[in-house]
Amino acid sequence: MAYRSALINVMVAAAQKAARHMVRDFGEVENLQVSRKGPADFVSNADKRSEKILHAELSKARPTFGFLLEEGGVIEGSDTSNRWIVDPLDGTTNFLHGLPHFAISIALERDRDIFAGVVYEPVTDQMFWAEKGQGAFLNGRRLRVSARRDMADCLFATGIPFKGSHNHAGFVQQLGAVMKECAGVRRYGAAALDMAYVAAGRYDGYWEEGINAWDIAAGVVLVREAGGFVSEIDGGSKYLANRNVLAATAEMHGPLGNILRTATSKAT
Repeated sequence: MAYRSALINVMVAAAQKAARHMVRDFGEVENLQVSRKGPADFVSNADKRSEKILHAELSKARPTFGFLLEEGGVIEGSDTSNRWIVDPLDGTTNFLHGLPHFAISIALERDRDIFAGVVYEPVTDQMFWAEKGQGAFLNGRRLRVSARRDMADCLFATGIPFKGSHNHAGFVQQLGAVMKECAGVRRYGAAALDMAYVAAGRYDGYWEEGINAWDIAAGVVLVREAGGFVSEIDGGSKYLANRNVLAATAEMHGPLGNILRTATSKAT
């Protein structure tokens, strides 16, 4: 069994506690109260309950840390170096439609860098976790990104803009360009799991625009610690602030980025 630090144990325990309620809610999803945050953007009682549990458990363990919460926003802590970034239910639309592909995502940002992350997929009991300098793991098994060298053999993941999103035409241009070069593109609707699956070698890369920090923060350290690279699509490093991300293996990060940037330039 891989060694888990006290910090990771805190994050894992919080995710598992929130997940117990989430799985029960998933079994009775038709009874959940749901509200709309924006076009095709929903929040349910399950999101709110999970976030309340995560906030309480993480605060109890590290009372001085601040928070960036999907539903609750920014909560300042007395420790200005450490901040939790939490998505209580990544894949809400899947959850509300009865699709068993969603996750809890918890990241620790330390001195403006993502230091640790946990992504928990409750339905399959897959616990992905990573800590800076310590590697990435799935239920105790060490993770490495895939070693595929030929893009024709590669499988990529992405997020498709929905109602209320911008740049639909630009995305279609990107998708068309990538489709021509690879074995396939998947859109499963949970960015945290897309990132975790890159770390696990299931995908060779993932890209998305209009994404939020809480969707990808935990995945950033997972991919890095598994030997991959994370950047903005244009190669920049402000992916959390600028809301676009490209995560891929060392072999595919450059080629996939080149395809996306070329397609984007043709669309403008």
